[in-house]
Amino acid sequence: MNPKLTTPARGDSRPANAIFRRRPAATTLAMLAVVIALPLVVPSATLACEILIFAMAVLGCNLLLGYTGLLSFGQAIFFGSGAYVAALAMIHWQVGLFTALLLAAAAGGLLALLVGALAIRRTGIYFVMLTLALTQMAYFIAYTLSDWTGGDNGLLDVPRPPLAIGGFTLFDLASPLAFYGLVAVLFVLLYLGARRVIDSAFGSTLLAIRENEARAAAVGYDTRHFKILAFALSGAVTGLAGALYAMLLNFAPLSNIELPMSEQILIMTIIGGTGSLFGSLLGAGTIVILGDLLSALWPRWMLLLGVALIAVVMFMRGGLWGGLESLGRRRAGAARKAQEDA
Repeated sequence: MNPKLTTPARGDSRPANAIFRRRPAATTLAMLAVVIALPLVVPSATLACEILIFAMAVLGCNLLLGYTGLLSFGQAIFFGSGAYVAALAMIHWQVGLFTALLLAAAAGGLLALLVGALAIRRTGIYFVMLTLALTQMAYFIAYTLSDWTGGDNGLLDVPRPPLAIGGFTLFDLASPLAFYGLVAVLFVLLYLGARRVIDSAFGSTLLAIRENEARAAAVGYDTRHFKILAFALSGAVTGLAGALYAMLLNFAPLSNIELPMSEQILIMTIIGGTGSLFGSLLGAGTIVILGDLLSALWPRWMLLLGVALIAVVMFMRGGLWGGLESLGRRRAGAARKAQEDA
């Protein structure tokens, strides 16, 4: 790997990624602390589950946007398909928990492979428009196939199977706290897996494509191949998150596969900080908690949420994670200056 390919350009606006690569162990410990404390500090275990499930979807989006530089509006396709496939398999085939989750991840990954192979034929605004159009198509397909998807009503009575191996039940996941335990373990495994991918030669190549795709192609990398693989990974992770969301709600609504779901996942990614795995957790947590608090204050709470998001975008370069890093740098600089003056 040519080190010049991953050298940040002058004036690079990705401080969140920089600190992540310098202190991965610290961010992993911080992630573990947040996952352990989350059900204790938020109003309910159900809300904590929702945060981690969306953080998984944001992790998948970050692989595309933060590490490959692909702004895709297709995440709802993978999220919704994961929810539908897991729900249908559990309702009609009575499959177990792990089989349902594997089917959801496979469906998300396969659809992402197809979407990616088509969309990356174009770049820039045309790429974005293709992913947007494909999401709209997926929505209308799901709406039309109402015998399978429930149409406008969604799929009702989605079960939440117990954690069982060989017909022996290990844990009953009926309670929100027990289900949170499962979601937390899966999130930690996905986080560590994503970190492994980013730190590998494959991840370095994705970063090189993000920084300068023409240069990466010029030195011999098949950038199309790498971008399709990034799509497939992102789709599998997002499909898994969609399946868990259907189990959490006991319901797979049509809104899972709508364009606003893609927008929500993208907003969480940008607010948390693109190119930061820990930022994925920050972004999902902030949006879910703000939505929960503000909706209790005012029916038109989306207006307040919009103001909060504008403030983050205007004053926190690099999202919340970038803002935290900037604050840490200023405090360290002030401490150094105080030592020099003493």
